[in-house]
Amino acid sequence: MPHRSSRRFFLRSSGVNLALPFLDSIPARILGSGLAVTALTPAATEKQRPVRLVCIGNALGFYPPAFFPQRTGKDYELPSLLQPLAPHRGDLTIYSGLDHGVTGGHFAIHSFLSGVRANDAKGMPEGNITVDQRAAETIGGVTRFPALTVGSEDGIHGGCMMSWSRSGTRVPPIQNPRELFRKLFVDEAAADVEKTKDQLSLQGSILDSVRADARSLKNQLGKRDQQKLDEYFTSVRDVERGIELRRQWVQVPKPKPGMKEPVNAGLVNDIPVLYDLIALALQTDSTRIATFEIAGGFEASVLGVRKEYHALSHHGQVQESIDLLLKLERYQMEQFARFLAKLKSIEDGDGNLLQHSMVLFGSGMGNGNSHTNRNLPIVLAGGGFRHGEHQSFPQNGAGRTQLCNLFLSMLHRFGVQVPRFGLSTGTLRGLELA
Repeated sequence: MPHRSSRRFFLRSSGVNLALPFLDSIPARILGSGLAVTALTPAATEKQRPVRLVCIGNALGFYPPAFFPQRTGKDYELPSLLQPLAPHRGDLTIYSGLDHGVTGGHFAIHSFLSGVRANDAKGMPEGNITVDQRAAETIGGVTRFPALTVGSEDGIHGGCMMSWSRSGTRVPPIQNPRELFRKLFVDEAAADVEKTKDQLSLQGSILDSVRADARSLKNQLGKRDQQKLDEYFTSVRDVERGIELRRQWVQVPKPKPGMKEPVNAGLVNDIPVLYDLIALALQTDSTRIATFEIAGGFEASVLGVRKEYHALSHHGQVQESIDLLLKLERYQMEQFARFLAKLKSIEDGDGNLLQHSMVLFGSGMGNGNSHTNRNLPIVLAGGGFRHGEHQSFPQNGAGRTQLCNLFLSMLHRFGVQVPRFGLSTGTLRGLELA
């Protein structure tokens, strides 16, 4: 049917893919009209005190004996991997015993920030939305970018896959410093701005034009298909939200970064530059939420290691392999420590940027050698919390604590007053404001 085919092509060619799921309740002849949802209402208003959220994770975890302190409380000794964090000891908390109770090894690391594996998402009220994206839903148009996802796609099983939307869609990372720099700080040419405005107007008119179709279509569906359509509505809301936010910022000049455009030098050498750009994004209030994924395939040879990172994570208790693995992990910890120092050096109102930024560091992999997702390596820095301790939680039995409890506390600190997140059973005990 010509009308149906041209409408579907029109939607795709305008940058909005609104192809419907297959529905059993109605004939195929009426499925070509597309649909949309009600217009986006700004989700948040400007707050006097901006709180930031940064989540950093890698794909392979950290060697547990060199990460977790032996003693709890304030008098713990820093294991070898944590020694680069010594200057920031009073600004962070080390956690042991927290995880999501999931299994799957490499295929479960994507649950790090959600507590929910992608294939289990349909059974959860909010799917497998991650803590960064849940916080970003409340930002509205306060910042140019509600959230930034940064990192590398290479490595084991496509990277960390840390950030997921409410609709179950993975948020792909910005993969290199040059791309991130241009996104944050390079304005479009005037002709491109007008082209973008026209495209956004066209996309918005398409969404507007099919609202009536959506209402009438839903009345014709059975219960199962209505559920499918509700899930589809969630995806369309994401499209509509993006259009509205881009429309708001398209003519606002981007800030001047005070640095030259970086060159891409491979993930190992890019890591400190990406950290610097994230700090600049927070400092310029371009965003208040960022995630940084460090995949398992970065070039170990750059650090003088001639064995592949993933292979070293399966060290088999061979000391030579463990020593090489620790060299790669130590580098990551040194760059994290450098990032904390950078945030502390930036004045931010009545304090510094770290004091007003919650920085989560860890992995969805607990032990790469045994492929377990239990007892995840977790560090929380800044955010105005009382720090300086190693807090350990029981890993089994009735006293076991969900990592999502920490995420719920972080959401509350961000201003998202929700009763639960993921598999949380409450906020995390022992986490208090300074």
